[in-house]
Amino acid sequence: MTYHIALCDDDAVQREYLEQKLSLFAEARQVEFVFTHFPSAEAFLFHYRENRNTDLLFLDIEMAKMNGIDLAKTLREEGSPLQIVFITGYPDYVGQGYDVEALHYLLKPVGIEKLFEVCHRFLKTMEEQPRFFLFSLGKEVVRLYEKEILYGESEGHYVILHTKTEDLKLRMTVPELEKALGKGFFRVSRSFVVNLRYVTRIAKTEVLLENGASIPLGKGLFDEANRALIAFLREL
Repeated sequence: MTYHIALCDDDAVQREYLEQKLSLFAEARQVEFVFTHFPSAEAFLFHYRENRNTDLLFLDIEMAKMNGIDLAKTLREEGSPLQIVFITGYPDYVGQGYDVEALHYLLKPVGIEKLFEVCHRFLKTMEEQPRFFLFSLGKEVVRLYEKEILYGESEGHYVILHTKTEDLKLRMTVPELEKALGKGFFRVSRSFVVNLRYVTRIAKTEVLLENGASIPLGKGLFDEANRALIAFLREL
């Protein structure tokens, strides 16, 4: 499983330290952490409004201009479900962290034992909640749970995302969709990505879904598609 971790701190040494220790945790738990660094709250907010793929934010509280508490309040006001871990040198901020539903807070200097405890809590929370994705649809952001998505197909410069209730036209490519969806989905051809949860049969030239859809299977992908389906089913 891949998780996107944001490190927001005006101290580059602190960000590098966190990435190093978090990488050790990811290796031990056999998960993948993808890190992005931000030197200010403003920089993270600008990024997040354009791309909401962050799963966990390690956020320093004491920063110039917008501080960590103000950033967290802004995120919550905008409806963000992002998990936040505050990092601070002052215990007086702890109460404010709870006000914005922070996952936890860590006091500097951050010890590896406490850091790993927080990471365990994060993974447990992620495992318990339904997995969802955020897509830009015009000027709106649409949240879709994994179980809602059947498959996606390319249409010119767009992707048609077929869900259980509607079809959504997204301005993105199939490779971009495949990367965004990640585990649990399989690209069966240049133009299609399917949700493995709804695959009922894989034939030589097509993949059948439980809603009756027949999706063309790319040449030479029969064995790979079967392996992907078997691996997915074993993890259910």
